[in-house]
Amino acid sequence: MQTPLDRSIETLARTGMTRFFLRMFDDAPELLLKNLTVEAVGPDRTFKIGGKWLRNFGSDSFLGLDQHPAVLAAIERGVREWGAHNGTSRAFSEVAPQGEAEAKVAAWLGTEDAVIYPSVTLANVGALPALTTRHDVIALDQYAHNSIEEGARVAKARGVRTAKFAHNDPADLDRVLRGLRPFRHAVVAVDGVYSMSGRLPPLTEFQRVARSHDGFLYVDDAHATGVLGTGGRGTVADALGDYENTLVVGSLSKAVSCLGGFVAGTRDAVEVLKMRSNSLIFGGPVPPPYLTAVCAALGVIGSAEYAGLRAKLDANVAALVSGATDLGFTVLGGLVPIVSVLIGTEERTLRAGRFLFDAGYYVQSVVFPAVPHGAGVLRMQVNANHSAEAVGGLIGALAELRETLPAQGHDSPLLVPAQREAVSA
Repeated sequence: MQTPLDRSIETLARTGMTRFFLRMFDDAPELLLKNLTVEAVGPDRTFKIGGKWLRNFGSDSFLGLDQHPAVLAAIERGVREWGAHNGTSRAFSEVAPQGEAEAKVAAWLGTEDAVIYPSVTLANVGALPALTTRHDVIALDQYAHNSIEEGARVAKARGVRTAKFAHNDPADLDRVLRGLRPFRHAVVAVDGVYSMSGRLPPLTEFQRVARSHDGFLYVDDAHATGVLGTGGRGTVADALGDYENTLVVGSLSKAVSCLGGFVAGTRDAVEVLKMRSNSLIFGGPVPPPYLTAVCAALGVIGSAEYAGLRAKLDANVAALVSGATDLGFTVLGGLVPIVSVLIGTEERTLRAGRFLFDAGYYVQSVVFPAVPHGAGVLRMQVNANHSAEAVGGLIGALAELRETLPAQGHDSPLLVPAQREAVSA
């Protein structure tokens, strides 16, 4: 006999997104490289899945700090000194490494203060509602990260009006904000790097428009943290010169290779977040061993060693971009260590990912809903501890893949007009 829960799940299985995934599972289960179990890890970014060793080009530990001796030693020290977990909300207390890690983040970026959340998603979902009231508005880029969208939805449920503006379009941002009048303050939420396309936002122009509407910038710079900008500080400082009138969100789980996300800005803004951000108040903290690891990882990034890691990473990215472009692929990105090649439809993309998997290379086959319906890319995440041989081998596998693919179209929704013209030329 079916329960109400059973009937509810059955109904959800018939909805658009769930139906889309179930159809893929039914039609071509061998193509879906999802929910994989990694059985072991080896040197040179290798891992074992299903008894098969592969080169892993799906890791966002861009600098390879997840295997750095100083970071591993810091985690061990954190466990010995603080245990596995601090089981209380930060609303009541915090361990000393929490404040130390936040101070190091702020000092590294050059902001007054920073607050660390267990993830970037929890930062965005908690911070955007905390920074607004029903008298304010949030304008977000149409391609802003899903966690920004979720944060805006929570704020909207509390009475905050929200609207999207055309991707990377300051004029449309101005139009949207004019249409939302009257309001007290505006939050303009964008990504620092759009990970699927590799595009950067025009932050200077967005700042100008935001100020003209008594608004401020909120930049999710997760994909640039540690790998873009002077000293790895991301896109904001280099683009704007400072953090005035800007809050920056960054990741401690990608290039920093630990756990968590942060919001950095003025001391007053951080204090407001600590008092108003529900995902911080009603959620658990980052475990102490990871906080000690964050301090160690930022120490590496702030040392002379960082230049060598960044140079190796940049060389690997340049080699992959050049190799894929020479093969005739349309390459999206390359400014950060995420290199995507345009493949086409969902099925075509999944087949391409399976081809590379069988050739010994794991890359991410990205389809809807991460990209628009009908589009698909192979997303390759490059690390500083990939050898030149590994990168060259992936390019060789891409060459074999290219021979199996028919000519690709130039009408993908992932392309801006200039890219469509270049592909069709």
